[in-house]
Amino acid sequence: MTESSGAIRDGGSRPAGQGVGRGSRTQRAAFIDRDGVLNEERAFVHRIEDFVLLPGVVQALRALEAAGYRRVVVTNQSGIARGLYTEADYQRLTDQYRERLRHAGVTLDAIEYCPHLPDAPVPQYRRACECRKPGPGMLVKVIRALEIDAASSFLVGDRLTDVQAGRAAGIGRCFLVRTGYALSAEAVAAADGVYEDLLSCVQDVLSTPGRPA
Repeated sequence: MTESSGAIRDGGSRPAGQGVGRGSRTQRAAFIDRDGVLNEERAFVHRIEDFVLLPGVVQALRALEAAGYRRVVVTNQSGIARGLYTEADYQRLTDQYRERLRHAGVTLDAIEYCPHLPDAPVPQYRRACECRKPGPGMLVKVIRALEIDAASSFLVGDRLTDVQAGRAAGIGRCFLVRTGYALSAEAVAAADGVYEDLLSCVQDVLSTPGRPA
């Protein structure tokens, strides 16, 4: 369970930690990092004018929805802890880009964010928590809340910490894309695959029916 990561969900989803059954979990999910995977990597994006969706993202999300995968965004937002923008700024941007996606015909099932930083300049966010990747807290929270089968799910990120978080949460496969940070040799070695972008990753995962994520 995360200590206090934020959560934004579509109206039909249950709040994290509530109503989670003990039965078999059959839902699959694609856990997706935000900056550098969904949108262009820019320093501490918090305004809609700086939020630029990467090519193929809408097509990838549509394909995931059609294939029955829940679409979940998990994002570290240390800019809040650094005092560069507020949680209200973050929420406003999230509402705006989620609406942009809705107009394009795609939805997100959940968005989790971590505003913390161990050495944060803003005291209220100064903590070492399990929700900040490479900690698995954000992913575990969604797995429990939406009753996700982690082993049949996959994660797409652009940093080693994304892969580490996925492994710690028991996600079946963890991939990296080259649209964000330059990938280190360690990150490449840790991933189950490296792709040029989110769309090429999703297309490959979905191209082999019956193959576990």
